[in-house]
Amino acid sequence: MSADTVPVTGWGRTAPTAARPIRLRSYEEAVAAVRGCGARGGIPRGLGRAYGDAAQNAGGVVFDMTALNRVHAIDAEGGTVLCDAGVSLHRLMQVLLPLGWFVPVTPGTRYVTVGGAIGTDVHGRNHHVSGSFSRHVLSFELLTADGEIRTVRRGTSLFDATTGGMGLTGMILTATVQFQPVETSLMSVDTERARDLDDLMVRLTTGDRGYRYSVAWIDLLARGSATGRAVLTRGDHAPLEALRTPGLLAGGTRARRDPLAFRPPRFPAPPAFLPEGLVNRTTVGLFNELRYRKAPRARTGRLQRISAFFHPLDGVPHWNRIYGRAGLLQYQFVVGHGQEEALRRIVRRVSGQRCPSFLAVLKRFGDADPGWLSFPVPGWSLALDLPAGLPGLAPLLDELDEEVAAAGGRVYLAKDSRLRPDLLAAMYPRLDDFRALRAELDPRGVFTSDLSRRLTL
Repeated sequence: MSADTVPVTGWGRTAPTAARPIRLRSYEEAVAAVRGCGARGGIPRGLGRAYGDAAQNAGGVVFDMTALNRVHAIDAEGGTVLCDAGVSLHRLMQVLLPLGWFVPVTPGTRYVTVGGAIGTDVHGRNHHVSGSFSRHVLSFELLTADGEIRTVRRGTSLFDATTGGMGLTGMILTATVQFQPVETSLMSVDTERARDLDDLMVRLTTGDRGYRYSVAWIDLLARGSATGRAVLTRGDHAPLEALRTPGLLAGGTRARRDPLAFRPPRFPAPPAFLPEGLVNRTTVGLFNELRYRKAPRARTGRLQRISAFFHPLDGVPHWNRIYGRAGLLQYQFVVGHGQEEALRRIVRRVSGQRCPSFLAVLKRFGDADPGWLSFPVPGWSLALDLPAGLPGLAPLLDELDEEVAAAGGRVYLAKDSRLRPDLLAAMYPRLDDFRALRAELDPRGVFTSDLSRRLTL
């Protein structure tokens, strides 16, 4: 390890590798860095929230994009924003919410850069209505391996290869994104309990069309007749008139006075090192029982702040530390409609293995977007966090990969750190097209990562 090389890891804190970070402060620096990054190439990196090895590059360069963070232009009437790729969704919420605009798609954290959101084509609780992030991107500027900056628009092969392309087609410098109008910074939320997985899927299938946002937390330690029991949360942006209803929100007077205020809470970070095994079957089992019992059987119209509805964990800096030194793996897959039995088998398998996951989330996806390596397809997506040191985890996930691939599904590359490359083509039918375009655009492999080498992307 040379003096200017540092360990780099994903949010899961597993499998660190050494790379040389280059913090970019201008487009000219970006061009020079790409042209001179060396034989091991480089990969753009934002705020480091990809769980696996997508933004790592062993022995090479990691391009730190976070200093390219300017908001260049806002159309306050039409809701479009031109910004640098290093601008975070958190910053855009700070700037746009007071003007009555909200990000069109947000994942479970707002600490994601615009470039990262495009490169992983992030999805959120509104996929069944709004699709992935790329659906709302009008164009972007892409620095390619030859040092040229290209304007890339929707409907082109380069657009479709880049959205979900994990930073491997080039470095996004700026993007123009369409936002959605809102009247308040609050959500109107309905909550209900589902007794098991089948009950949950019926509720999602029959009721999702009435909500913009929908997500279910699943108790994956529940077994028997309670397997897949869940708390289903759905909602939409609260209109101004909702603030007139007393008792629905603490601090309602302040909210009525400033309905578009964005003041997310901030709590102390966990210690840098916590005891190993803190996340185990006993602690997660107690948490899951409490969470399920505490949830209302049915409640409608509760007002909730945007930060609490979308990003509850963002209030705790470095929450990933609770998994200890071994870190965590987040496993997310999707299987299509008609493959519900595959989903049932996987949930039963995970529950039977007593895997301690307190962040298991089920969503129902809508129509796919055209990104060649974009993750969502119409169907069912389950994401679960697991301690990386859990005994027997590796063979279990290998078997789940086989199950997912056999059902015509796929795993999410932005969260992956261990998928076998032989399963990739079965999961992503446009993989050969992606490889061919990348070979033509970047024959020397200037843009490369641990993920791309592992999966031969």
